[in-house]
Amino acid sequence: MEVSKKQFAVYSRKSKFTGKGESIGNQIELCRQYISVHYGADFADNAYIYEDEGFSGGNLERPQFKMMMKQAKKKKITAVVCYRLDRISRNIGDFANLIEELNELEISFISIKEQFDTSSPMGRAMMYIASVFSQLERETIAERIRDNMLELSKSGRWLGGNTPTGYKSESMTSLTLEGKAKKAYKLQLIPEEGEVIRLIYRKFLETGSLTQTETYMVQNGYKTKFGRMFSRFAIKGILTNPVYMIADQDAYEYLSEKKVDLFAGPEEFDGCFGVIAYNRTLQKSGKAHEKKDMEEWIVAVGKHEGLITGSIWVSTQRLLEQNKSKNYRKPRSNVALLSGILFCGNCGDYMRPKLSGRYNEQGEQIYSYLCALKEKSRMKCCAIKNPNGNSLDAMVVDEIKRITEDGEEFKRQLNQSKKLLEESRQDLEDERIRLREEDKKIGEEIKGLVSSLSKASGTGAEEYIVNQIQELHRKREETGQRIRELQELFKSRELSELEFQVLKQNLSSFGEVFDLVEVKEKRAAIRRLVKKVLWDGKSIHLFLFGSEEPS
Repeated sequence: MEVSKKQFAVYSRKSKFTGKGESIGNQIELCRQYISVHYGADFADNAYIYEDEGFSGGNLERPQFKMMMKQAKKKKITAVVCYRLDRISRNIGDFANLIEELNELEISFISIKEQFDTSSPMGRAMMYIASVFSQLERETIAERIRDNMLELSKSGRWLGGNTPTGYKSESMTSLTLEGKAKKAYKLQLIPEEGEVIRLIYRKFLETGSLTQTETYMVQNGYKTKFGRMFSRFAIKGILTNPVYMIADQDAYEYLSEKKVDLFAGPEEFDGCFGVIAYNRTLQKSGKAHEKKDMEEWIVAVGKHEGLITGSIWVSTQRLLEQNKSKNYRKPRSNVALLSGILFCGNCGDYMRPKLSGRYNEQGEQIYSYLCALKEKSRMKCCAIKNPNGNSLDAMVVDEIKRITEDGEEFKRQLNQSKKLLEESRQDLEDERIRLREEDKKIGEEIKGLVSSLSKASGTGAEEYIVNQIQELHRKREETGQRIRELQELFKSRELSELEFQVLKQNLSSFGEVFDLVEVKEKRAAIRRLVKKVLWDGKSIHLFLFGSEEPS
């Protein structure tokens, strides 16, 4: 390809904003210098620039990268230049596919740090080799951590993280053959919490229902170890956790039947200790944890006291399996307008619509709103009066119509609403930046500990390092989950100037058009203006965006 026909594209990427090191600006400048030295200043000055800041190299789902490839397919680019190989991708599969696609498009790829240029056969070969070794290193580190974890799990010790309800973590020290102190952890029973666990199993087997078990726990004031009311989901988590099962013969037979990896013989299932199961979930960055099939579990006899006999735990699992098709489903109303923004003025819980199956004179389906806590506790913890849903919705709509008739007040409310949205988005973004920095630091700590792991192999420090890695991994998962939650909140609070003007125009004619649109549009219109509605048993309290609300 002739030099005179070349059109360069400079691609830069960084996971988060920073003005230091390999920043976006630095990467671009270094790439321009390379083009200028090897091909001439004109090519450097006229190069297309593509920047993806705040995006991971784990995949190719990046807006500017996609834009660059779109231009490449239109034959507007003849060479792609990046500062370093991993700026394009950290995944060997994605990278290999990219190089193949660029080759088909007759586009060269240049990485100036590694001095690779795919316009030559040797450059293409070296590019593949470097990428393979880069991924091999990451996979070797991950495999080393996994092997150490699995080896320690065979002993039945607690490897760290949040302890299950009913237990706390307790350190124990032993001596090696060399006389060195060896520190590990085990679960220690908390008697009062243990009794709550036994009660949950007993009530579930009595009622055969997660909902009825939840009702009993709420009515009688039982709380989780974090001080929250028991939900069906928390109860199910307890009922399916094998840590509570006593390692007896019933347990051994069930686990063998399910083909789990057992690191204990039948003689060790003597009813003296509980069970520890590892590798129960699949953890993926950016996604919720997935439960693995029992065949992938690694199970050992623990060092802790079990709470539930094998036969009871197995009976519980069988009953849960039978109930799978009868899982609780919240009824979804297609007529109620306040779902999600209506709260109980007595206890503060959500109020959900409950259809009656009857119709009024206007042909509308009659429904009421029911406090969630009142429903769960069967009126023991909250006994607020159920409002008529049709009347309550009508009252809210009438009040909004009245407000929108006052033009100046309405504009003030909308402008204040927009201001609050922008401020809340900035707060979310600040927290997201902070958490990303924290995530990076945790990653660096883990990398440092992994490096120390090989040096500490066979010493008393090995287990301590592994425990530290496990704890840091747990923190990183929590941080990642919070970042994902913030991203969703950030998107949900986005309101462009155009959207704001359209919203202002639509809601300014709220009273004229509201009765003419569909229920879904009515619900959306109300949510754009109303932040929260409180029902105190006699009247409603409406809080618009921008209005003051008692804490």
